[in-house]
Amino acid sequence: MATINFEDFYQVPDLNFNISRLKDDLNKILKKKNFNTPGVTHFGAIPINQIPNDENSIKGNCIRGKYWTIADDSGKEVSRDIDIDESKYTKLIPEFEKTYFKEVYETLSKKFKLGRVRLLLKEPRSTLSWHKDPECRLHIPIITNKGCSMVIENAAKHLPADGKVWITNNTKYHNFFNGGEQSRVHLVACVLKSPFKS
Repeated sequence: MATINFEDFYQVPDLNFNISRLKDDLNKILKKKNFNTPGVTHFGAIPINQIPNDENSIKGNCIRGKYWTIADDSGKEVSRDIDIDESKYTKLIPEFEKTYFKEVYETLSKKFKLGRVRLLLKEPRSTLSWHKDPECRLHIPIITNKGCSMVIENAAKHLPADGKVWITNNTKYHNFFNGGEQSRVHLVACVLKSPFKS
């Protein structure tokens, strides 16, 4: 029987953001922008950064990005969507300039090599597909509930909205489910240098 371990969840030490300011500025952003739903049910994204001078870098497939899944009972892994050069995402989107998100983005960019940074919505009573990504993901939960958990292989963990920063090993098969009755919103960034053992 497989043992459950949480080695694929890394809480970043000595890094804590003001959750009240994040929630306040999320509400300000949501008065100006809606979550994009790029062909994925019960899921939405608002990009925080982009490739400089490339509006297409925050549209369509670029919001989702490449991932792998096991589509049927054959057990064969298949890739979905397009390759993205995460290292080119270096410019904060103008709507975030006068918000707390700018300070958060700049702090994270000094500590980590980041790719795309997005606000990701998971609607109530829904789950993402079972998949793996090219890189790890950094999470700052902003709105969550007890029914939300990240599942990596056979370990499920709730990430509280307390201003702390997590990095999850999304290069392994995983999903995220929201079993609650309230939408979940995380700031999620692609992390280009993994803190995990391979």
